[in-house]
Amino acid sequence: MATIVDYELFEVPPRWLFVRLETDDGLVGWGEPTLEGHADMVKAAVDKLVKTHIIGYEAGRIQDHWQAMYRSGFYRGGPILMSAISGIDQALWDIKGKECGKPVYELLGGPVRDRLRAYRWIGGDLQHGSDRLDSELETAARESVEAGFSAVKIAGSPKLRHIDAPSKVDEIVDKLALVREVVGTGVDIGVDLHGRATRPMATRLIKAFEPYSPMFVEEPVLPEHNHVLPELASGTTVPIATGERLYSRAEFRSLLVDGGVDIIQPSIAQLGGITETKRIIDMAETFGVGAAIDCPFGPVAVAASLQIGFTSWNILIQQQSLERYPEEEADIRYLENQDALRCVDGYFEPPTEPGLGIDINEELVREQSTVDVKWNTPIRRRDDGSIAEW
Repeated sequence: MATIVDYELFEVPPRWLFVRLETDDGLVGWGEPTLEGHADMVKAAVDKLVKTHIIGYEAGRIQDHWQAMYRSGFYRGGPILMSAISGIDQALWDIKGKECGKPVYELLGGPVRDRLRAYRWIGGDLQHGSDRLDSELETAARESVEAGFSAVKIAGSPKLRHIDAPSKVDEIVDKLALVREVVGTGVDIGVDLHGRATRPMATRLIKAFEPYSPMFVEEPVLPEHNHVLPELASGTTVPIATGERLYSRAEFRSLLVDGGVDIIQPSIAQLGGITETKRIIDMAETFGVGAAIDCPFGPVAVAASLQIGFTSWNILIQQQSLERYPEEEADIRYLENQDALRCVDGYFEPPTEPGLGIDINEELVREQSTVDVKWNTPIRRRDDGSIAEW
């Protein structure tokens, strides 16, 4: 059995963190423990976990490694530790697939679908204050449909007061109405509130969204207020989606038992990797709940998401943001086999290469890792000077 003998970490533009594991027989696995704005802390956690639990051990004992990383430190969970575990876990699965000569989804039981539907992020964040917002949103929506996408997602909330003016609700709803007019009723629209709304504002907004039949409303409230989701869900026909800021099966179990969620959104880069994300999605199936893996990240995380997407029956759609950034920062450039992550008519095709199905351009990764990324979560303030949710 191959043994892990070396590892490296690379922080690269626009804001991704990659981990590279290598075995004594020359196999290389890649993972992405991206936690935006907290790369330094995740690097430290990866260093500790790899040196303590991975270097010198058999690469193939993924489940045992996962339990050791999760349980052996006494303190567990949270975004830093789970992001570190996520990247290491992805890299171990990449090695396992390469060792077996098969894509990871084959090792998880094989595909349940022939292609995986994707949606495109088209922006629309009022916090940016662009006078050209409507024009840009209309153009992005039209281009998405022309590219074959049958679903898009928009930012659905600006900086909100605890209870805001009716005009603010109108401003948000007008964006959804504009996109619906452009794409028609044959295309789905997700609306992301990003946890910026309080319960009363979320109630108003979701009710106002109903005439435009969104595919889902994402994070209508902050994760710490998920106890209000059953109330929100019972008062609307709009499906409720959330989960990108939950970090364990236990948190998702409580969410599912409470019955206020229709679509879970586990984050592949921050939840314990392929191992834990697959467990959670399978658990959601027993509640009749769909899943859409949260992945506004880099190419390694997208590739890891696809491995689960092709082997999980209750996956509805795949998030991807590969067109979200300027061309000089395009995530796909870090790949030698860029076609592996290109959507064809709004769908991903099954990866065919072993492991995660991607070939990393190591020369470019090493070159870009010398760039001082310095990305921090933006600080936003309301008009009275108080801090607003990002």
